[in-house]
Amino acid sequence: MAELQVGARRVDTHVVAEEDVITFMGPDRRVLSSPRMILFMERACRDMVADTLPEGQATVGMHVNVWHRGAAPEGAPVAYSAQLISLTASSTSAVPNRYEFRVEARMGEKLIGEGTHLRGLVDVSRFTKA
Repeated sequence: MAELQVGARRVDTHVVAEEDVITFMGPDRRVLSSPRMILFMERACRDMVADTLPEGQATVGMHVNVWHRGAAPEGAPVAYSAQLISLTASSTSAVPNRYEFRVEARMGEKLIGEGTHLRGLVDVSRFTKA
């Protein structure tokens, strides 16, 4: 199991598909929706942490603060980057239980979205009983 350090980065690329676009502005304005952009940003963060966690633990999204800065048309590849900017441990454990990320979405050099995302550590069996 790898140890995660502040500054760690992950970049995932996804081609904007039919299920990722808005449709209410007509067929000529089929661009990446904000909810789908945020989904891919969160997924990059989640996947960065997932391989470092012990069996039975996962992270869940706690807070999203994102600006959707530009349009990406259907069929465009968008790179979603996540950089770990802080780890926080509870007062009763040395194990981090909060992970904060800087996130970006880019279509080539064009910035599509940016912001921060916070994830919390959960015990999967306890979480699913709630």
